[in-house]
Amino acid sequence: MLEQPQRSTYLLIDGENIDATLGMSVLGRRPAPEERPRWDRILSFAQTLWDQPARGLFFLNASSGQMPMSFVQALLAMDFQPIPLSGSAAEKVVDIGIQRTLEAIRDRDGDVLLVSHDGDFLPQVEQLLDDGRRVGILGFREFVNSHLTELTSRGLRIFDLEDDINAFQSVLPRVRIIPLASFDPTRYL
Repeated sequence: MLEQPQRSTYLLIDGENIDATLGMSVLGRRPAPEERPRWDRILSFAQTLWDQPARGLFFLNASSGQMPMSFVQALLAMDFQPIPLSGSAAEKVVDIGIQRTLEAIRDRDGDVLLVSHDGDFLPQVEQLLDDGRRVGILGFREFVNSHLTELTSRGLRIFDLEDDINAFQSVLPRVRIIPLASFDPTRYL
């Protein structure tokens, strides 16, 4: 009797989007290495969320012909698959790569966690939800594209990188709506 391959969670990371949002919208400057997300915590979250193996795919823009080799080596050490893509200056290579990957996942047995705030993935996320997949968005809740947040009524789950996943070493200087049930005044003292 043949064993069926185990269902997987595909963790797709739009590193440019997360880094830009963290830098421009949260910190107001380029993030220092210690202020960036702990990618290993995010992969661990992906593995435990639906109690199945997770495949971490980290998309990088390598259109300059250069790759941040120390970062790539760190990703490999954490069991991520770096995907350095290149294209013309007019192409959003990371977005196109993620879109193509989301479309290819439709032919596989698996669920998706997308680490991005970007609405460019809306059609692919809708298709996965229509296929009955479990799909989640990981990011800063207040910056997730509003059209994506509307999909929560169709089953999309949104997870906050800081509050739900604890992906950061320290508290970020974010201003956002806080549900009273989760308000911790000691964070502000």
